[in-house]
Amino acid sequence: MTDETPKPPAKDPMKSFRGVMAGSLIMEGITVALALPVVAKLGGGVGSFTGWSVIVIAVALIVLCGFLKKPWAVPAVLALQVALIAFFVALPAVAILGVIFLGIWLWLLWLRRDVARRMAAGTLPSQQQQPQ
Repeated sequence: MTDETPKPPAKDPMKSFRGVMAGSLIMEGITVALALPVVAKLGGGVGSFTGWSVIVIAVALIVLCGFLKKPWAVPAVLALQVALIAFFVALPAVAILGVIFLGIWLWLLWLRRDVARRMAAGTLPSQQQQPQ
């Protein structure tokens, strides 16, 4: 008679990494929304094209949190970074936010690639055999 207890499911590092990306999107959405007073003062007002564009981008960043499992989500995030950087002509303060968060996203994508490489090689701590 063998008493086999079921093994706990293997940890998925990419699932927790999506949480990191979602947290980054929330922080970025809040930061972009906090740029609205700057738009109101220097960018022609919140009701201007610049103001509405900043609002749309902030909302899109927060909405993308729910779609991080989709293959198109990361390119969409990077496209929003480029859209923020395009504000350099109209409002450089918002473009600086785009440059900062583009750097953060490039770093996160590098980390994700490194985790995937280590996962494929079997060298992640969660993949190591636990002593019994």
